[in-house]
Amino acid sequence: MDHVTAAFAALADPIRRAILDRLAEGEATVMDLAEPFAISQPAVSRHLKVLEEAGLITRRVEGTRRPCRLAGGTLEEVEAWIGHLRHALGASYDRLDGVLAEMQAEMPQKPQARHAAPRLVNRTEPVRPDPEV
Repeated sequence: MDHVTAAFAALADPIRRAILDRLAEGEATVMDLAEPFAISQPAVSRHLKVLEEAGLITRRVEGTRRPCRLAGGTLEEVEAWIGHLRHALGASYDRLDGVLAEMQAEMPQKPQARHAAPRLVNRTEPVRPDPEV
């Protein structure tokens, strides 16, 4: 599985996204990351393994601790892929704008309707329809 596909699979889980949000603040250990969640430390370790295999985080050994941090490479690949889609979507909107402009240019222009000022009606005279309407 390529890194972009693995990253999207990893990002599909809300706990893993929350872990990444926490790591965006700085390096953290498994214990630090397990604290805000109602899941066990081994469960957090499994989530970290998925994130590491996707290339979204790195872990290093520091004595008995294994601090985790964000890894940029895969996120940059994901961002580039999304940027490609955003560019394609923008080009589609530009083409649509062109088609709409052509359609508007081809439409016959309607004369502007004149709106007469309201007339006060004498209650003793019968009401007649306005000939301009």
